[in-house]
Amino acid sequence: EVRNLASRSAQAAKEIKGLIEESVNRVQQGSKLVNNAAATMTDIVSSVTRVNDIMGEIASASEEQRRGIEQVAQAVSQMDQVTQQNASLVEEAAVATEQLANQADHLSSRVAVFTLEEHEVARHESAQLQIAPVVS
Repeated sequence: EVRNLASRSAQAAKEIKGLIEESVNRVQQGSKLVNNAAATMTDIVSSVTRVNDIMGEIASASEEQRRGIEQVAQAVSQMDQVTQQNASLVEEAAVATEQLANQADHLSSRVAVFTLEEHEVARHESAQLQIAPVVS
């Protein structure tokens, strides 16, 4: 019976040793999985940080573009105002030109009443030539 008990104790010790070895193997595998998970989490955190940085750059670039577009819109608005002012000035100049033409016609018709003798015209023209400044 002592032999039997010793045999069963030896068998139980072998089983315990096997269970301990299996537990150690599983703990080692679990440790590897935890290390892999930690590395993966580190990669994820790094990726999230990069995405966050990129999003910040995109937001900054978008703000710059918004400001640029706003400046372009202001420039276009100013160009529109200047164009409208130029159109008004052109209209005013056209009216003034027409008025001057009418006044010139009126003055011409008033002056046409006066007639000069031919020798007076020649004398008047020579006097004009003498008065005219010399341009070099």
